[in-house]
Amino acid sequence: MNHQNLIDRAYGLISHNVLRRATSSRLVYAIQPSTLNFSQHLPSEDDPHERIPAHISGVNAITIDKFEGKYLLSGGADSSIAIWDLEAQSSLPEAGETHLPLSVVNRTTEEHRLGITQLCFYPFDSLAFLTSSYDHTVKVYSSETLAPSASFDLDSVVYNIALSPIASHLLVACAAQTPNVRLVDLRSGANTHSLAGHTGAILSTAWSPTREHMLASGATDGSVRFWDIRRSVGELGLLDLEDSVGIQGQPSSSFTRNSSRSQAHRGPVNGIVWTEDGRHLVTCGHDQRVRVWDTDTSANTLANFGPMIRNHGLAPCLPVLPPAQNFQPGADVMFYPNEHEILAYELFDGKLLRRLRRHEQQKRIPDAAAAKGQRNTKDRITSLAWRAHDVEMYSAHADGSIAAWKPRTEEDARLDEEDEEERREKEEGKKRKRGVLDEIYQGLTKKPITFGNMGL
Repeated sequence: MNHQNLIDRAYGLISHNVLRRATSSRLVYAIQPSTLNFSQHLPSEDDPHERIPAHISGVNAITIDKFEGKYLLSGGADSSIAIWDLEAQSSLPEAGETHLPLSVVNRTTEEHRLGITQLCFYPFDSLAFLTSSYDHTVKVYSSETLAPSASFDLDSVVYNIALSPIASHLLVACAAQTPNVRLVDLRSGANTHSLAGHTGAILSTAWSPTREHMLASGATDGSVRFWDIRRSVGELGLLDLEDSVGIQGQPSSSFTRNSSRSQAHRGPVNGIVWTEDGRHLVTCGHDQRVRVWDTDTSANTLANFGPMIRNHGLAPCLPVLPPAQNFQPGADVMFYPNEHEILAYELFDGKLLRRLRRHEQQKRIPDAAAAKGQRNTKDRITSLAWRAHDVEMYSAHADGSIAAWKPRTEEDARLDEEDEEERREKEEGKKRKRGVLDEIYQGLTKKPITFGNMGL
């Protein structure tokens, strides 16, 4: 804790919000891998240290409900789905603190036949959620029973789905292996219409958090396009990576560009995330770049995240943006899933803050690879999720595990050291007491006993 901030707050020199943001940002910067495990069941008594993953065939996607911040959903590469209660009392086997799932749906012919690609809770009701899959379908599930209540076949691989966090409509924007953004209406149960304009497969979609009819999409053609679903034409415009000026003096709803061939990335775009105020858009592409855009002008802010960014494959690559209320204005942080590690950046200037990696014992290393001393190629991070109302992050991994990331400050480390020292002192005290008792006992048992002449 910054004691100077506490003193300034006590004297009224700074506001409560400044203190809260300073404290929250400090916790965000202190995030470390936690020892918490997620397993389908506890290890057997024969092997209490056995590492049982959350999903046997790998985890493709995770999400956390944004209202309670209590439930975590995970989707497997084998189409299995699990729901976890993050507030439940975790078990404490010898292998470490472990969460067990509330409910699991394993691969069956009735559910998805291929791996899950994306999960999302209903915006206004965490009792239901949606999934997309490589089997061409989008399904609606009950969170309580994990039973599907509706299914939509889009006749192509669905890479990403998005629901508006604010809209009264229930349109699902689907990024499928076609050049059109597909819209599914959950109220009518029909595919309402498509948004045409891209020339390659759609890989990512994201609704504006402030304008309920505005949608952004990214595709293999390298373009990022904006849409107003109320318009017959639909498209508002697209982004140009070479434009750092944007449209000056135009209404914020204008994204018109002169060239229909403008690109946001020199390669497929498989990640789009809005900032919570809707004023900036973050995009990720196969050109190994992350770009931040001003949505008021559609200008490239030219934030440079350096040469460490890695991005390949058609699966979603979605950074996590912790709530802006955790930071001072303009000091937002981004966590980027960079293959086997998480990179923490300052969002608006691209400064690298930290590189986060799991401990080796947290990884599920295949026996054959471990025997040969090879690197576990399945440790790749597939998805990130931020827990609402807490400073906690969770990551999904291709080795079947789910990892938790929680703050560990200097004070936490010092308290742990003090607890460990106190424990050692108690153990040493017990040993000393046992030693004294042993000496007394041995003295009594080894002391020779003589019988004197009683004058008989």
